[in-house]
Amino acid sequence: MISSTSALSALGWDAQFAEEFEPYAAAGFEPGRVVVQHRGVYVVLTAEDEEVEVRISGRLRHEGEIPAVGDWVAHGEGIVQGVLPRRTAFLRRAAGGETVAQVVAANVDTAFLVSSLNSDLNPRRLERYLALAWESGANPVVVLTKSDLTERAAEALADIESVAIGVPVHAVSSVTGEGVEALEPYLREGQTIVMLGSSGVGKSTLVNTLLGEQRQRVQEIRDDGRGRHTTVHRELLRLPGGGLVLDTPGMRELQLWDADSGLSGTFADIEELAAQCRFTDCEHVSEPGCAVRDAVEPERLESWRKLSRELLHLELKQDGRAKAEARKDRARFARSLRKSSW
Repeated sequence: MISSTSALSALGWDAQFAEEFEPYAAAGFEPGRVVVQHRGVYVVLTAEDEEVEVRISGRLRHEGEIPAVGDWVAHGEGIVQGVLPRRTAFLRRAAGGETVAQVVAANVDTAFLVSSLNSDLNPRRLERYLALAWESGANPVVVLTKSDLTERAAEALADIESVAIGVPVHAVSSVTGEGVEALEPYLREGQTIVMLGSSGVGKSTLVNTLLGEQRQRVQEIRDDGRGRHTTVHRELLRLPGGGLVLDTPGMRELQLWDADSGLSGTFADIEELAAQCRFTDCEHVSEPGCAVRDAVEPERLESWRKLSRELLHLELKQDGRAKAEARKDRARFARSLRKSSW
């Protein structure tokens, strides 16, 4: 029997999580939500509204079931024994050459895709974030920071709205407070948002504004108008109004991971137009009767092509890796047969 559900409800706990936790409760474990991840150590908020440090069991580590910030876990005596199924998960391909997924944030309701209203504003980068956000299952919201540093905020807002089709777009200033009140509907009790964006776009400054205190370390912007990277680890923080915000380090590298449906959501305009093309296998390059080529700006069309190629390359690489693992398994099995015959 869980000692208290009020503290857990404030963290996003509900009847579905409670049902999934029943086998762990029967085994005497307690639920908690991961709020900070350090190297080998996790900080978990418990039903008693306390923070405890835990490590994962050897079994979970062996099975590759590694918790991420935002996960609900079953723990006891300082050891995590299980991770509840994720309702949403923001995944990217791990940095480097490995074909593995990295969980950036788990069980998030809303993804704030943060970019600053300066020369660093990049619609193509935003399309990449949108694809992964749609794939995660969370609701994407574009937040354009530093509106006090530009005179073309309205123009930039319109440009981004033409890219982020069907997605709310808000321009805010953490210095003047302008536009911040528009974010309040996303911050209700038990709701979790994650801040995602490149280094220096003002994520931590916005987090401090929402917290009403200087909790996250920030630095002054550079002479070129870009901010400096400050957040070094992911952390889930409780807001005064009851919501939760997950601050993340800026991502220098954001490679797609299994984002087919996310790509469709991001480029719904292209896919809708493609259905009107004269040929079903139209590549939207030089074919006659192409409904896409003349209706979509070249930069957006090339972005769609690039991300589509990236996903195809990843799929082929994953297939190759799966085949290589199967060959290794067959070789191990053959060796075991030879040994047993001796």
